Amino acid sequence: MALIEAREITKIYMFGDIAVDALCTISLSIEKGEFIAIMGPSGSGKSTFLNILGCLDKPTTGRYLLESVDVGKLSRDELAGIRNKKIGFVFQGFNLLPRTSALENIELPMLYNGVSAEERRQKATVALKAVGLEGRQNNYPTQLSGGEQQRVAIARALVNGAPIILADEPTGNLDTKTSTEIMRLLIKLNTESNITVILVTHETDIAAYSRRVIKFLDGCIISDEPIKDS
Repeated sequence: MALIEAREITKIYMFGDIAVDALCTISLSIEKGEFIAIMGPSGSGKSTFLNILGCLDKPTTGRYLLESVDVGKLSRDELAGIRNKKIGFVFQGFNLLPRTSALENIELPMLYNGVSAEERRQKATVALKAVGLEGRQNNYPTQLSGGEQQRVAIARALVNGAPIILADEPTGNLDTKTSTEIMRLLIKLNTESNITVILVTHETDIAAYSRRVIKFLDGCIISDEPIKDS
């Protein structure tokens, strides 16, 4: 049973009387524990597809199944529950609260689950250690490097035990050395914890860290190939 199934998904945006096809009949399956890179130029549909996978948007037609559940039939509250418990989001801009410590930023997703303050602190501390930032819990984002901020964002994505990480250009604001560190961290989480990682990137060297590359162009998949070991 596939973790994720997209069945003939389309996405059409209306701008007045003009229809723009963002996705054109996308069908694919993703198994648990895969590490996938989605590539394509700006406007190719890759971020639109990631938003659908993350239950942030719905397809115009077609079906999206997550663990065999038809996401399109879920209520707004049920979709929010999936985003909170099953999917961890990592973005290019980190999206950390600037006046909140690293530990408190990581605790945020647990607030929506009614987790006690003591348990939030314990789980956030474990997540911070998992991304190699033990001892930086009291630092504010402005006191952390770009790479450290992204590690905090990854820890926040992990803290609820989500089995899927969706990363949209996670190294876009980082230098080459720091990008390598972040990708190695994602590989570690994928291989050691069997977390499914799906990342959007336009950089070939970043995509090379994945095990499968899906290329988009004009809203269509033009290739879907595994990366062979050298």
